[in-house]
Amino acid sequence: MPIGAEFLPKSNATHFRVWAPERKAVHVVFEDKRSPVALASEGNGYFSGLAPDVEGGATYKYAIGDTDPYPDPVSRFQPTGPHHFSQVIDPASFAWTDANWQGCELKGQVVYELHLGTFTPEGTWGSALTKLEYLRQTGITLIEVMPVADFPGKFGWGYDGVQPYAPASIYGTPDDMRRFVDRAHAVGIAVILDVVYNHLGPDGNYLSKYSPLYFSEKHHTDWGLGINFDGEGCASVREFFRENAAYWIREFHLDGLRLDATQDIHDDSDTHILAEIAKAARQAAGKKPIILVAENEPQETDLIKPLAEGGYGLDALWNDDYHHSAMVALTGKADAYYTDYRGSAQEFLSCFKYGYLFQGQWYRWQKKRRGTSTLGLPRPAMVTFIQNHDQIANSARGRRIHVITSPGKFKALTAATLLGPGTPMLFQGQEFASSKPFFFFADHNPELAKMVEEGRVEFLAQWRAFKLPEMRPCFANPSSPETFERCKLDFSEVETNAEVYALHRDLLRLRREDPVISRQGEDGLDGAVLSPNCFVLRYFSPGFKADRLLVVNLGTDLQLDPAPEPLLGPPRSLEWTKLWSSEDPQYGGCGTASLDSEKNWIIPGEAAVVLHPTPRPSRKKPVKN
Repeated sequence: MPIGAEFLPKSNATHFRVWAPERKAVHVVFEDKRSPVALASEGNGYFSGLAPDVEGGATYKYAIGDTDPYPDPVSRFQPTGPHHFSQVIDPASFAWTDANWQGCELKGQVVYELHLGTFTPEGTWGSALTKLEYLRQTGITLIEVMPVADFPGKFGWGYDGVQPYAPASIYGTPDDMRRFVDRAHAVGIAVILDVVYNHLGPDGNYLSKYSPLYFSEKHHTDWGLGINFDGEGCASVREFFRENAAYWIREFHLDGLRLDATQDIHDDSDTHILAEIAKAARQAAGKKPIILVAENEPQETDLIKPLAEGGYGLDALWNDDYHHSAMVALTGKADAYYTDYRGSAQEFLSCFKYGYLFQGQWYRWQKKRRGTSTLGLPRPAMVTFIQNHDQIANSARGRRIHVITSPGKFKALTAATLLGPGTPMLFQGQEFASSKPFFFFADHNPELAKMVEEGRVEFLAQWRAFKLPEMRPCFANPSSPETFERCKLDFSEVETNAEVYALHRDLLRLRREDPVISRQGEDGLDGAVLSPNCFVLRYFSPGFKADRLLVVNLGTDLQLDPAPEPLLGPPRSLEWTKLWSSEDPQYGGCGTASLDSEKNWIIPGEAAVVLHPTPRPSRKKPVKN
């Protein structure tokens, strides 16, 4: 890397380099009290030098003229947390076994978002590794790990990271992380990492000690000062974050990144930093394809347009519109940021066909226009989900969606999500209807913890009911260890909730193996609204002889008589036959009668059914006497 501590095994020495443009001198000081090493000024704000006999495992800080030395801002590991000594790491010492891994492309992926600390009782890379075969058997192809950049405390979501290059020690060592990725590749699963390039956390952030130029007075975010990507000294700041993206790909063999809250990555430069990050990450991957996913609240689709077309060169965007519509459909509540959604059949069809619902229309909740056009973008570029870490926690009680809706609606919309043409994403435990909540939690010092708790209450007050005084005792304390512990998954529920798990497993198998659905609408798709709560989505096939029909009804039983909708018509000389149904007994349902009969179409309520064409049974003509 251009910055940081690099162990050089041939010379048994470590090269140190750090950016500290306001400092007159920088020394490397060691925890074992060996003699400090003075770094030479390069005359450009950087200080560098070679420290002989400093091997991998040595712990150090930088003395930069203040009373106390500080951790390396490019530390590869903080063994005892971000306030303490950094450790020299030799990334080349790990013995990778994934030489045959070919990388991954977006089409065909099924994403599984997990939080390392609550995914298993132990909350480590090593324990998560033991679940990789289970995820493969479930049908997961890509794991998205929530941020692991080191942060203070014993637990947290990771979005307040302060050491962007150092995997948090609470989850294990850097080699433990490498071992997890290596094993994931061995079982055929890709791994991407959630990274935060819009702010750093409030506790343990020492960047400003090295230079105030890391932060911008011009740009502000939801968390305070923005990162300085376009002001004085920005070249080194851009390098810091650009190289961070390349570092994760290069040294941990990751298959991509998920970029958090990109709307708060502000940059007025001619070339946006996100475009540079995308380019650097792909260069680090070499010939192997990687996946770059963005979270972007205002839904700016330039992010996923190619660089040659003026875009930023990312691959996919989270589709919040789909989630918000799903929440209204599943709960009946259209409050706070769900205000502009109705959860109607039309909204789901529009999401499947066009991605975002809002592509420049007026958005009442924010009192401004929202979104940009998705026309011409590939359908897999929209990541669709009905749960994620934010949205479960924002239910105030941390309840998962199956707890606050009916079983029928949950199964039906799960089917629509997992069979839709976008790229589906599940949140950990969703596949077996985990009974564990998912709260917001963060282990901060008492003063900061109180501010975080009050901030959380203030955020939830956008819901009319959540601002009521009687709701305050219902909010979990983010800083309580009990809040964190309650979120840990119990995998015995895979058997306890076997019907729900079978539903997810079978849907993912159908998505993967069906010759038409697996193409994600490549041969065309269309849909029709059959009622305010019922729609049909038709996947076309070459010659239209093997089309698939997905019928989703989130309302009551619906009888279509007449049924003047051409998409309901089967291919010539064929008839529709059930291929899969959310009401099958193996999923806890009560069976599915034929949808198309002499009584015309009768569609069961709160159900999803997949139909495929089969030959009509031959009818012998009566014999004349």
